[in-house]
Amino acid sequence: MDYSRFLEDDIFGVVSAAARELGVPAYVIGGYVRDKILGRKDPKDIDIVCVGSGISLAQKVAEKLPHKTKVQVFRNFGTAMLRSGDWEVEFVGARRESYDHNSRKPVVEDGTLEDDQNRRDFTINALALSLGENDYGQLLDPFGGMEDLRSKLIRTPLDPDITYSDDPLRMMRAIRFACQLGFVIFPESFDAIRRNRERLSIISFERITDELNKIMLSKKPSAGLYLLEKAGLLEYILPEVTALKGTSEKEGQSHKDNFRHTLEVVDNISKNTDNLYLRYAALLHDIGKAVTRSWNEKAGWTFHGHEYVGGAKMVPKVFKRLRLPLGAEMKYVQKLVIMSSRPIAAADQGATDSAIRRLLFDAGTDINDLMTLCEADITTKNQARREKFLRNFSTVRSRLVEVEQRDRLAAWQPPVSGQTIMNTFGIPPCHTVGVIKDAIREAILDGVIPNEYGPAYDFMIEKGRELGLAAKE
Repeated sequence: MDYSRFLEDDIFGVVSAAARELGVPAYVIGGYVRDKILGRKDPKDIDIVCVGSGISLAQKVAEKLPHKTKVQVFRNFGTAMLRSGDWEVEFVGARRESYDHNSRKPVVEDGTLEDDQNRRDFTINALALSLGENDYGQLLDPFGGMEDLRSKLIRTPLDPDITYSDDPLRMMRAIRFACQLGFVIFPESFDAIRRNRERLSIISFERITDELNKIMLSKKPSAGLYLLEKAGLLEYILPEVTALKGTSEKEGQSHKDNFRHTLEVVDNISKNTDNLYLRYAALLHDIGKAVTRSWNEKAGWTFHGHEYVGGAKMVPKVFKRLRLPLGAEMKYVQKLVIMSSRPIAAADQGATDSAIRRLLFDAGTDINDLMTLCEADITTKNQARREKFLRNFSTVRSRLVEVEQRDRLAAWQPPVSGQTIMNTFGIPPCHTVGVIKDAIREAILDGVIPNEYGPAYDFMIEKGRELGLAAKE
């Protein structure tokens, strides 16, 4: 079948001409071909395989491009990469691979196009388009990848047990592609993932997390997370989340399945944000429930302090394991998890000025993300309860705007600085300065004084007198 319409950009003509000059057959292979056939958003990554030296082909292409182009060479892998306009083009020589059981790094030998297609992870990624002069745009599909695209199937070209055991990261990729594309993993292939799940232990968490992040950023992350759990991979990656599975019953009372609830929350929030770490906050917001669950004769099942346990103690462990950033990103997720019930509490208190001020002060500039998380947390199927929760949050949002416009607490800066306190009372840095600053803050949050310099200064003088301090003349 002729797919030359997918190869009309100038870059393909340049690669074709360069390959002819070198006398090496060249092909476009993998994700570009797959995504063009599926009609997905135009891919900008192109993988070129040639029966020869991929590095030499890349260098010849760079010579032929009308603009100066740098070629990045990765000799350890026998690959090269260049950028041309919006395109990122990677070149590799066709090769065959063999694996040692204890490593996903293969022993590589030169090979044919067929050898190279054999080593591909899935049939839909083994599709190739020729760049040859006489068969330009012809599809080479040795494993029925086109039929799998039509059937929406993820299937390995060769024995799935060998494919997944050789490179266990492919198990994550299978689930990621199924999630991103809305495909189904071929039953025999999925069974092989389950059989080989322990092989994931030879993969670095950096590589695992790269795939997990792509699942988390997909349109419906729960599809991938459910598959990870069903395959037995999620327990290895995020045991804190799988620990939420199931319900417990006592004296006729049971609590909801917090695993299913969590995945619903992740899907809910994904409709409203592409922020990866806000999505992670949704995934981790209830992880403290598994370790704080207890039975109370009067209250039933309780999870007291689960937000603090999950945010303060468990989130850092998750981020360290997954090699996620331990700076601002982790602290952001921690804050949202710890505060995930605060808007509910503010609503229960009637959205009073004091409750709203403290919510604004503690959430700061993340207040809108916190509200988005709390609204996503509504998963009840009882329509009346759902509408009640949404009305309450709508009231809280309105009050947040009203109080913030008046009191300016989201980006809090103390109206009286510590330096002013020290200068006024002639004291050095000490505990007393902190006591006065805290008293001013609490007075503002309680509505005793407005968030303004003059009233705060007067309050400082009074507080100083109480502490036996006299203002300098």
